[in-house]
Amino acid sequence: MQSLIRPRLGVNVDHVATVRQARGTPYPEPVAAASLAELAGADQITIHLREDRRHIVDRDVRVLRETVGTRLNLEMAATDEMLDIATDIKPDMVTLVPEKREEQTTEGGLDVVGNRDRLSGYLEKLRDCGAHLSLFIDPNPQQIAASADLGVEIVELHTGDYCEAAAPFTNRRRESEFDRHHELQRLKKSARVADTLGLVVAAGHGLDYKNVLDVAAIPQFEEFNIGHSIVARAVLVGFERAVREMIEALHAGRRAGAELL
Repeated sequence: MQSLIRPRLGVNVDHVATVRQARGTPYPEPVAAASLAELAGADQITIHLREDRRHIVDRDVRVLRETVGTRLNLEMAATDEMLDIATDIKPDMVTLVPEKREEQTTEGGLDVVGNRDRLSGYLEKLRDCGAHLSLFIDPNPQQIAASADLGVEIVELHTGDYCEAAAPFTNRRRESEFDRHHELQRLKKSARVADTLGLVVAAGHGLDYKNVLDVAAIPQFEEFNIGHSIVARAVLVGFERAVREMIEALHAGRRAGAELL
């Protein structure tokens, strides 16, 4: 039954590296954080190697490739430089994401519809690295259908608009800009569309210990990539506990969703 699919957690350790880069020290170590996340039950380690190397750097990617025992998901922009790195490193999974130098964090999903031809050629080259391929996209049926046409296995639906709507306060958007119920329904509809097209459905961006509950209740979501809220929680309670608490939240949301079916 779909409702009984175990939700899988991908822990993004980018912001462990953010703290390190803030002072130019060799600590805290994202590789150590990844190991603790796996010990706590994480199913995947996710990292975003950005063009400006603002947090994760090339050395991190190489060491994590050698040490991650679950699955390494490399988020990256569709550039020639990143293609060379992925082909050399051979991560278990590659997620293509949009990237702008001026953004604080990834804002919105890839425009697959508008860049279909370019992405098609890029994905064809990327397949040589042997990784599972995923596209980070907005919860939009047209973007999902275009992704399926390109032959990727996974779509990660951008949950940022829902998370902004779910938050009582935000320093990035006015509270009234998004409607929580509308954004949640949008995620539900898009997850069903992706599942119908045979895609593995993932969720990511802005998820925390509270707003993840309603998303985890949507049975089509199989994977959740979460970073900032786990790292922030880990500052207070430790990394293993922070990861375990997020896994518990995912399971609590999934159980609640199953009870409504």
